[in-house]
Amino acid sequence: MRRWRSVPAGVRYMLLATVLFAMMKVCVKMIPQIPSVEIILFRSVISFIISFIGIKAAGISPWGTNKPMLILRGVCGSLSLILYFILIQQIPLATTYTLLYLAPVFTTILGIYFVKEKVFPMQWVFFALSMLGVVIVTGFDIRVEPIHLLIGLLSSMSSGVAYNVIRKLKTSEHPLVIILYFPLVTIPIAGVYSVFIWEQPIGWEWFWLIMVGIFTQFAQYFMTKAYQQEELSIISSLSYLGIVYGLGFGFLFGETFNLLTYIGMACVVMGVVSNIWWKKKGEVLRRRKSMVRSNQ
Repeated sequence: MRRWRSVPAGVRYMLLATVLFAMMKVCVKMIPQIPSVEIILFRSVISFIISFIGIKAAGISPWGTNKPMLILRGVCGSLSLILYFILIQQIPLATTYTLLYLAPVFTTILGIYFVKEKVFPMQWVFFALSMLGVVIVTGFDIRVEPIHLLIGLLSSMSSGVAYNVIRKLKTSEHPLVIILYFPLVTIPIAGVYSVFIWEQPIGWEWFWLIMVGIFTQFAQYFMTKAYQQEELSIISSLSYLGIVYGLGFGFLFGETFNLLTYIGMACVVMGVVSNIWWKKKGEVLRRRKSMVRSNQ
């Protein structure tokens, strides 16, 4: 328990968020016959209701102060999620995770310009190791086609922009306000499109749809708090650990992989863990150098 409390709050929030996101993906996997956009519509409606109730209870304005940035977060988040759900329903869970693990790279690169965060040179080596893992997985899993790689790339880029916006709004907006703008943008888009592809949920499908919304809402909340409290390169890298959940839950659906695919996934995880360790080490060394200069 003491060790857990010693972990930075932002890291704890993100670790919790990754578990909740994994549970959400399992729920999506349980309803393959429901179109992706329709699932997103249900998820967005549930998110809107929970967020709005929370905002009212907190006595804050639902519109926020920086509306252009909030809208940008909503648009990028919506695009990323739509593409994301398409992948979840078409390829194995662990492979979906791996494809979308390009997002931390985009997040870190954009963070240099968006929020002026420092990235140590060695971190790029670890990012390259994770990227190599992505290449290995996509190259040796015959279930992944070029279109899946393109969808994953576009989703990751959109996520990178959205996460930087969250970080930029860390002191000016409540997490629930940031989350609210996602369904505000998504519901009209998903609602209109769903009219033409609607599949009526039956039986347990209603349960899984509701759970998608609940798991995603809480995952988004903790993820938003994580990005507001910790540096982008640390939090975005933690999302790579979701590949472990993807493998575990994937086995429940009978998903198996060849040896090279497992090696690729291992590269991804090693790159993440090394990146976090090096970042913390670099921060400690930088603070020590700063103290030495100030004492001279």
